Amino acid sequence: MAFQRSQTRRTLMAMAAVALTAAALSTSGCAANPFKRGPAAMSSSRGGDTQIGVNAFLWRASLDTLAFMPLASADPYGGIIITDWYANPEAPNERFKATVYILDTRLRADGLNVTIHRQVKAANGDWQDAVTQANTAETIENQILVRARQIRISGR
Repeated sequence: MAFQRSQTRRTLMAMAAVALTAAALSTSGCAANPFKRGPAAMSSSRGGDTQIGVNAFLWRASLDTLAFMPLASADPYGGIIITDWYANPEAPNERFKATVYILDTRLRADGLNVTIHRQVKAANGDWQDAVTQANTAETIENQILVRARQIRISGR
C-alpha cells in the first residue's frame, strides 16, 4: 500500500511540474515565435493597422535594390520577392532572375537570403540554365543590407 501511495505521489508531482513548466513558457518570451504569421503578427498597437510580417527596412531595401528588374511577385507577409527575367541591353544573350527571402522581423544579415538564377541563349535561340558566379548573390545581399541601414538611419 505504501508503494502505491508513493508511486501516485511521484506521478502527481511529475504532472504538476509539467503543468508549471508549460504555464511558465506560455507566459514568458520563450514561447513567442518571431516568425508567427497571422492577425497578431500583422496588427499594430495603434489598433488594427496592418503591417508587413517581415522587417520593413529589409523589405524596402530589397525592392529598391532590385528596382531595375521587373517584379513578378511580392509577398510582404511571407517575405518573398521574385523578379521576372531581366536581360541587360548590353548583353542580350544573358538574363537573370532573383528571389529574395526575408526570414526575420529584425534587421539582421542572417535574416536575408538571395538566390540568383542565370540563363544564356543557346545557338538555337532557347534559354539554358547557366552557372552564376559564386559571389553574385552575396553581393546583392550586401547591397540590400547597406540600403536597409541607410533607410533605418534616415528614418523613412
